[in-house]
Amino acid sequence: MESETPHLRGSLIVFEGIDGTGKSTQIDLLARYLRARGLEVETDFEPTRGPWGMKVREAALSGERLSVEDEIECLLQDRREHVRGFIEPALAAGKWVLLDRYYLSMMAYQGASGANVEQLREMNEEFATIPDVAFWLDIPVEQALQRMNARGNGHDAFEREDFLSAVAGVYSGMEMPWLHRIEADGTVTDVQQRIREVILQELGV
Repeated sequence: MESETPHLRGSLIVFEGIDGTGKSTQIDLLARYLRARGLEVETDFEPTRGPWGMKVREAALSGERLSVEDEIECLLQDRREHVRGFIEPALAAGKWVLLDRYYLSMMAYQGASGANVEQLREMNEEFATIPDVAFWLDIPVEQALQRMNARGNGHDAFEREDFLSAVAGVYSGMEMPWLHRIEADGTVTDVQQRIREVILQELGV
């Protein structure tokens, strides 16, 4: 009796950056590209809509953030549930997972709020799946704020120019072999092409 061929493990691709950099648009375009090549693709985001993630989201939308310590605790709990309940099962089933934010966001945002960036990385990598590829979509903070203003959705407690500049500074100091900086102030098509070139080079698709 022949044994069943096991699923090849999927790949985890993460999109990072401050709001207004076009992450959602680029994720949608990459998902279509990968599906057209016969791959199963799941997309998701963090913080999730679970109870821990919503606690952080609702506080920020109210204009009053939680304490940095409480944000870290909530985001870690949210990520543990996300990794265990969604990310790892999808990867094990051979699916490609595209995430809008992951633990690099905690390093950047809570790091810019005073937490130790390397300690945040260590806390997450004790349990969180390491991305196969991560993209930092980088545009000037002023341009990101203009895009957010154009959407007309209002700003949350994280979306202040001085704070976002500090967040961008943390991102710029990150050095992981799987993290790629993408200049994202060009056209949507140009940015997507840069992303696909990295995917081809790193993952062969």
